[in-house]
Amino acid sequence: MRLKWMAMILACANWIFGYAQRTECLLEEHWKFIKEDVVGAQLVTYDDTKWETVSVPHDWAIYGPFDRNNDLQNVTVVQNLEKKTSLKTGRTGGLPYVGTGWYRTTFKAPQGKHTTLVFDGAMSEARVYVNGKEVCFWPYGYNSFYCDVTDVVHADGKENILAVRLENKPQSSRWYPGAGLYRNVHVLSTEKIHVPVWGTQITTPHVGKDFASVCLRTQIEGAGTKELTVVTDILSPEGKVVASKENKGHINHGQPFTQNFLVANPSLWSPESPALYQAVSKIYCEGKLTDTYTTRFGIRSIEFVADKGFYLNGQHRKFQGVCNHHDLGPLGAAVNKSALRHQLSLLKDMGCDAIRTAHNMPAPELVELCDEMGFMMMIEPFDEWDIAKCENGYHRYFQEWAEKDMVNMLRHYRNNPSVIMWSIGNEVPTQCSPEGYQVAKFLQDICHREDPTRPVTCGMDQVSCVLDNGFATMIDIPGLNYRTSRYEEAYQRLPQNLILGSETSSTVSSRGVYKLPVQKGFSVLYDDHQCSSYDLEACVWSNIPDIDLALAEDHDWTLGQFVWTGFDYLGEPSPYDKDSWPNHSSMFGIIDLASIPKDRYYLYRSVWNKKAETLHILPHWNWEGHEGTEVPVFVYTSYPSAELFINGKSFGKQTKHGETPENRFRLMWPHAIYEPGEVKVVAYNQAGEPVAEKMIHTAGRPHHIELSTKRESLVSDGKDLAYVTLKIVDKDGRLCPQDGRLVYFQVDGEGRFRAAANGDPTCLDLFHLPQMHVFNGMLTLIVQSGKKEGYIKVKATSPGINAGMLQLKVK
Repeated sequence: MRLKWMAMILACANWIFGYAQRTECLLEEHWKFIKEDVVGAQLVTYDDTKWETVSVPHDWAIYGPFDRNNDLQNVTVVQNLEKKTSLKTGRTGGLPYVGTGWYRTTFKAPQGKHTTLVFDGAMSEARVYVNGKEVCFWPYGYNSFYCDVTDVVHADGKENILAVRLENKPQSSRWYPGAGLYRNVHVLSTEKIHVPVWGTQITTPHVGKDFASVCLRTQIEGAGTKELTVVTDILSPEGKVVASKENKGHINHGQPFTQNFLVANPSLWSPESPALYQAVSKIYCEGKLTDTYTTRFGIRSIEFVADKGFYLNGQHRKFQGVCNHHDLGPLGAAVNKSALRHQLSLLKDMGCDAIRTAHNMPAPELVELCDEMGFMMMIEPFDEWDIAKCENGYHRYFQEWAEKDMVNMLRHYRNNPSVIMWSIGNEVPTQCSPEGYQVAKFLQDICHREDPTRPVTCGMDQVSCVLDNGFATMIDIPGLNYRTSRYEEAYQRLPQNLILGSETSSTVSSRGVYKLPVQKGFSVLYDDHQCSSYDLEACVWSNIPDIDLALAEDHDWTLGQFVWTGFDYLGEPSPYDKDSWPNHSSMFGIIDLASIPKDRYYLYRSVWNKKAETLHILPHWNWEGHEGTEVPVFVYTSYPSAELFINGKSFGKQTKHGETPENRFRLMWPHAIYEPGEVKVVAYNQAGEPVAEKMIHTAGRPHHIELSTKRESLVSDGKDLAYVTLKIVDKDGRLCPQDGRLVYFQVDGEGRFRAAANGDPTCLDLFHLPQMHVFNGMLTLIVQSGKKEGYIKVKATSPGINAGMLQLKVK
């Protein structure tokens, strides 16, 4: 207990010295956990010494094991156009997320302060107890919420007992939701007179090159009728004061305290230049400073113009976005900011500029990073409204909790410049009910009330319903999930004269797997439970990427798209979800579960990333037994044309053209003949001049393990991550693209092995064990820093080949 308390002192040192009116502490380490329902676990006297000790964020289910019987669901998935009930395996990842768990820890609250517990998310049906008393209940596992515990914490500075009961019911999700305290828990202490949680709202009524107007509305609690003085400085991205105001007044009729500012020559926020300002407000009462509150924001303008499209800061652009579920692959649902930054960096290089949080509220860390790194966001709260998709889904709580959940989400993120629009739901069955538009209006009105600056959309997949019953007419921005053949009709019939691809493509592929013959297909099934990476396979409700890319280019009134999905995620293994075990993860991702880009990544990059050269060849060139037969070669490139050579022999020059969507964005040689050796592609610019070339080769026998990472060093915070790419290569360093051997990992020094993944949706190797089979010659192992400076040494071994070694600095 002494060590535990000392760790808390170090984490919350500002409490000890008491310099600030506002202090915040993360409750991360030394939690006690048990995965079972325990009578009396909330009591102060309960003995938890035999429970497991864990750190939070924590996901109890990610450690497995995978099992076909975990959350079997015998259901009809209407949104996937199913007509009959069938047994779904792996729908929630085959992981043991169902059940009840308890967490316990202790914390101290400064004497004489107002104390609040803030939960960034708790999965799910959270019951929170302090010193044996229930202080709040919040059922929705994805939302942030807070509990005022001022009246139940010890006034004499003694330790307080915090206990949290969480329960995940069977058939409560369509994907892997995670389990436990999977996001951060904060202790917030303030004076009696203070700005409450998410208590400010910043708008920019005028945005121009010469100046911008900034309006800050501040809620203040505890003042009663006393006169207040609020002094606010606006700080530029460089940290300089660019505007200040001092205002006196009272909190009248519960209205926020309002201040207005002018910022000269503002730096405008955009994906290309994500400039961030801060409003630092000091609250005084009777000459005493009672609170200091900082609001980070951006200055930017958004417009949605009928027939013309979306304008950011007066510039027309299309959303080049992806949808993402919240899990972090082998890390599970437990949030890690370094992992999120890694994901966003990969998407940024692809040319992605927008994220849809499908189909739930995001972790705060994701929104913060999107602000900083330049991603526009569509934040979405619900996959269900009042009509069920899952037996134990959110519909059970919708009537009582929907507005509370919406208000928390809106107030939490309405100051973030990355947030461009709100979505109120995804493919909800309510869209086809006669009263569905009333439910949509209820939710949209909450958005407009809490944040009148952003439009509202909804992911609609039942196009006939929503066009006929008025549902789509009422939504600010009509969002269509798939149904590309209905875009033109919807545009003509809807008064908004705009169509957003709120969810697109759902192309399926397994990294490094190529099926012959090459042909388009929908919900194609193979004996190995994989999908082809020629990127011509989709599900029955969806399409290949080229269709959406063409729609975005051809019509001003299309707003762009959010591809399903940026990353593979745990659960929903379509098209292998109908009793096709083993399959534990999706195949929709542009990037696989191991954070390794699939071929499709380079197709999007060739169109979206206007600043970088893209030249990518597929498939691999190890086709033993296919000598002398056709093995089609595809090239994804930012250049208009290219010539293919196999062992020096030209197979002709191909140029992009518009006869089919595929010919418009891909260069294809369907009659290329396989022979071992070298494949070379020479790319040509618009003038027909050779400007780039790329080669791949037939790999020889596996020789050694190659380890590499983009991180040169890690931060000694105990949280930073390095994603290490492991390849099985021949003596010349060429990837062996069909190798599947078992590899063992050893991590020593100032860090530890955290997890591994290979991107194979059929592989049941556990993520947290220091061993894994490679998938088509590759996998990723994740190394986490310690809290001391020094070095981390990584070693990977496998019988019959030379080991791979890597050293990382921790500082």
